[in-house]
Amino acid sequence: MPWCDKPSSVVVQPPILDHSWFAVRVKSHFERVTATFLTGKGYESYVPLYREVRRWSDRKKVADVPLFPGYVFARFDIDQRLPILITPGVVHIVPPHRMPAVVDGAELNGVRLAVESGLPIGPYPFLETGQKVVICRGSMAGLEGILVEAKRNFRLVISVSLLQRSVAVEIDRDWVRPLHAGSRRQTLAKIQTTSAATALPHLAGRG
Repeated sequence: MPWCDKPSSVVVQPPILDHSWFAVRVKSHFERVTATFLTGKGYESYVPLYREVRRWSDRKKVADVPLFPGYVFARFDIDQRLPILITPGVVHIVPPHRMPAVVDGAELNGVRLAVESGLPIGPYPFLETGQKVVICRGSMAGLEGILVEAKRNFRLVISVSLLQRSVAVEIDRDWVRPLHAGSRRQTLAKIQTTSAATALPHLAGRG
């Protein structure tokens, strides 16, 4: 299903304590419900959304849906995680059956910047390798990545390594320049993209 030109807002609460971000696995379609409960408990929660066009034979509908279905990002003290685990909709903290892993804050910042950029955005298969570039202008200036070309449009794929999921945001080709190995620098987020000649596909759900 295609995604609309403008992404929707996100569910997010201003931080109260400076804890790390974690990924919380939730029941299907419980992302915003769980985020609301977490916010009510005083936790900062984040559910990136995008607008998707859903078509039927006789009509179409624009819906706000999560970029990472089945997941809510939250900040909390990992030594005090029981209130998180008993929150309605929560299945486990990622990864399951082990010590929860911290979400890369730079990657999450990249997702947030892309969502708030006002540019077209949607899910994309997880990427790990490719020719790196860096955005040198616009609201996402300084972000590193790999350029994707699809149907004469250019995109950057932003990945959350812990979840092995990615999203793509459309950009202007003139916004980027090659990132040489000798000139790599610290940036706000890790952006990953690769060349492709197909339209933007969607991710299959993962547990």
